[in-house]
Amino acid sequence: MPPSSSIEFIDTALSCTSRFALSYTDSKQKWFIRKHLLSLIQDYPTFTISTNTFFHDDGTTVNLLCATGHLHLANHTPSIPLTIWIHENYPCMPPMVYVLSDSTSPIHQDHPFVHSSGATSSPYLQTWAFPRCHLTELVHNLVKIFSRDHPFVYSPAASFTHPSLVSKMEALDRLSGMLHYDTIVLQAQTEEEMEDFSNLQSEMVKRDDTITSMIMGLEHERMNLKHRAMNLMNQADVLVNWLRVNDAKALVTKLEGEMDDDDAFEAGDEDSNLLIEFLAADSAIEDSMYALDKAVEHGVVSFDAYLRQVRMLAREQFFLRSKLVKLRGPSILHWP
Repeated sequence: MPPSSSIEFIDTALSCTSRFALSYTDSKQKWFIRKHLLSLIQDYPTFTISTNTFFHDDGTTVNLLCATGHLHLANHTPSIPLTIWIHENYPCMPPMVYVLSDSTSPIHQDHPFVHSSGATSSPYLQTWAFPRCHLTELVHNLVKIFSRDHPFVYSPAASFTHPSLVSKMEALDRLSGMLHYDTIVLQAQTEEEMEDFSNLQSEMVKRDDTITSMIMGLEHERMNLKHRAMNLMNQADVLVNWLRVNDAKALVTKLEGEMDDDDAFEAGDEDSNLLIEFLAADSAIEDSMYALDKAVEHGVVSFDAYLRQVRMLAREQFFLRSKLVKLRGPSILHWP
């Protein structure tokens, strides 16, 4: 039988109609609250009943009954201070349960049922349904889950029970705790993978910038080569026109005087002979470059082969023109 003082306090609090009146309005609701509180303090005498103001998360305030006490689990484990607030819509709504902690007894990090603020949410509370659920059974359920997973930084010796001997609610509590810790491990692995992917993304961005820079450089080189090819084509056209005019003149001279072709280009001295030879070689290189331009334009020659041949011919042409400048000066480079 609960103490008469506790019974009198509960009756007085529930019947109060002054400005300190509690937020319970229905008489039948008050009867259930009285019955459940008396059953609680009868089974768990360490709990005391009081009234106070409760602040909901949405900012509203209500005057509620609360039960405060300690759960004693075992001699080798610390007791758990607990406060149970009776919701204004109890018993249709579950009570609010808080574990009270201090600096000497911090709450276990990542506990499956107790938040760091002390707010407690177990499967029993999450599946609350009246009349199946009530205060005494709630505290009994908290004793079971805290015996397996203490809310404070303390790990008691594990007790093993055959699965066939546990109740449905106890099995649900165990499964919920296992899923909670598995979720924490999976979340840590996921965060690590996300960090790896983030680093990989940064590396891919760097590579993308490098490739873009290389593409721009190749495009610039392609434009330069295109410009060079156009200049070579123009020079080749000039040479072709010159050959047409001079070949026609040579043909007329041959018909008129039966002059030998070689006599038309006979050199007067050794320097002139070298000059003719160098000019002929330079023209041959120009013709070769022109032919290469046409070949790469029609896809007969690959671009890489074209570049190799053009570079080789340009090197030979450079040395020839250097010799021409030595023989006749820079003006020879403007020779038609």
